[in-house]
Amino acid sequence: MADLRKRLEANVPGEFFVDSSCIDCDLCRQIAPSVFRAEGDQSVVHHQPAGEGEALRAEMALLTCPTASIGTVGKRDLTAALRALPEPVEENVRFCGFASADSFGASSYLILRPDGNVLFDSPRFTAPLVRRLEAMGGVRWMFLSHADDVADHAKFREHFNCARVMHEGDATFEAERPVRGREPVRLQDDLLVIPTPGHTAGSQCLLYRDKFLFTGDHVWGDPETGRLGASRRHNWHSWDEQRRSMERLLDHSFEWILPGHGARHHAPAAEMRRLVRDLVARMA
Repeated sequence: MADLRKRLEANVPGEFFVDSSCIDCDLCRQIAPSVFRAEGDQSVVHHQPAGEGEALRAEMALLTCPTASIGTVGKRDLTAALRALPEPVEENVRFCGFASADSFGASSYLILRPDGNVLFDSPRFTAPLVRRLEAMGGVRWMFLSHADDVADHAKFREHFNCARVMHEGDATFEAERPVRGREPVRLQDDLLVIPTPGHTAGSQCLLYRDKFLFTGDHVWGDPETGRLGASRRHNWHSWDEQRRSMERLLDHSFEWILPGHGARHHAPAAEMRRLVRDLVARMA
């Protein structure tokens, strides 16, 4: 729980605040950009919510915060915010919220499917989220993009008896559905595993319906420039290999990039291909 005694000075006065335990994961700024902004290497409240809509977004950010760094001066009823998560992104894809500090606040996603739901990367294993996942049909597959964002995978495996899909290059445990090599693997008709080594040796993306590309830490959107981005500074394996993996994404069609860290990006498939080409050229 956020500590009012550690409230950051840059917060504007009012009900919501961020304390000094913030790790700058950026999720609050993505969820409620009208309320939170960056201040140095942390987030602060720059505008107190005006109306129910902004208050709901701030409450969702509070629930999602991996370090419980967002607080309120008074006690609030969070029922509506709890019901809003997992939050629809488009069609049957949802953002889970409830990020884990063990994955530095990485985003995780849920794909609702008649043949079994897919949980992409591990959120925090917490009772409110688990109950929501149960009500939505549970979890059949747990796709783990790379070693950094596995968080509470073992708890989800035990509770839902889901099969974990992970590349052997990163697995520190025995995955029920291991992925090997660098060639794409069809998990089911609508689910394609694309190995993308580079950020880590076993990084992989998941392509759903040739529309939604879940990317972990391989690539993300940059809302300030409208471009796509990747991090050489936070590359733990091979930048050259990550560039080659990025180039292989040109073999696939997609309209969404849904990353673990960084902003989502949505564009027509042709524009997305152009953005990937631009990123590959800048990675050289």
